[in-house]
Amino acid sequence: MKSGFVSILGRPNAGKSTLLNRLVGAKIAIVAEKPQTTRETIQGVLTRPDAQIVFLDSPGIHEPRNTLSRRMMREVRAALEARDLLLLVVDVTVAFGAGDEQALDLIRSAGTPALLALNKIDRLADKSLLLPLIERYKQSFTFEEYLPLSALTGEGVPELVDALVARLPEGPQYFPPDHLTDQPVRHLAAELVREKVIWHTRQEVPYATAVVVEDFQESEKLLRIAATIYVEREGQKGIIIGSKGERLKHIGTEARQEMEMLFGRKVFLELHVKVRRDWRESESFVEALDWRRQLESRTGK
Repeated sequence: MKSGFVSILGRPNAGKSTLLNRLVGAKIAIVAEKPQTTRETIQGVLTRPDAQIVFLDSPGIHEPRNTLSRRMMREVRAALEARDLLLLVVDVTVAFGAGDEQALDLIRSAGTPALLALNKIDRLADKSLLLPLIERYKQSFTFEEYLPLSALTGEGVPELVDALVARLPEGPQYFPPDHLTDQPVRHLAAELVREKVIWHTRQEVPYATAVVVEDFQESEKLLRIAATIYVEREGQKGIIIGSKGERLKHIGTEARQEMEMLFGRKVFLELHVKVRRDWRESESFVEALDWRRQLESRTGK
């Protein structure tokens, strides 16, 4: 049995969360074409007969500008510690830039073997364009392997898994075979609401949005969820609610439908929108968004 921990790193919007979902075979990370969608490290577990890989998908590497983004970069640095392998995911449709240099600096400092995943090859009409990009990365760092793939279509993903397994040490199976993530259903529900807000709004609103589940009642056939969408300005609240509440209704309907597919039961979802000015600069509010802290407060640990 091979087993180990693999941290997924990369610039915002490189496709890390899409890749994580593809690797574990289920949607455990929200996905949107907006940078900084992922705000905390997400665990995903892939188990096959000969191996178990524990993936840790980290927020996108960026220059922090507020308390929230500084916390996100702390999550990135934590993801570099005590891992068996690192996986740098890059978007092959975006030119090499300062963000890629920053990512390479972090990987060099970790001193951990790393593989390069060249993502979004489905968007390349001419695959030969990969060669100069691979050479550019080779000039900066020696990766264990260079793997073109598409997280969206799955092309190249089995080869990636084989390459990772080949480099993992022999070890125990850390989790049961059906374990996919350590995130509780309550947190996944909040994230699905936030994903729909991102898809239905534009510009600054997605970045200024946080979702907190205020009430969560679970039975065998029904989940009752009440959640609050927090924004920083009255104008942002109006954008999310929309004319006569239509946008909020669409957000709620789409989130509820996806929850029902993911959780396998009926969901009653109630949404509210509140203004909390400059919450991204509030240390206490940002820390309270961490589901691990929420769990500790509910269990008294």
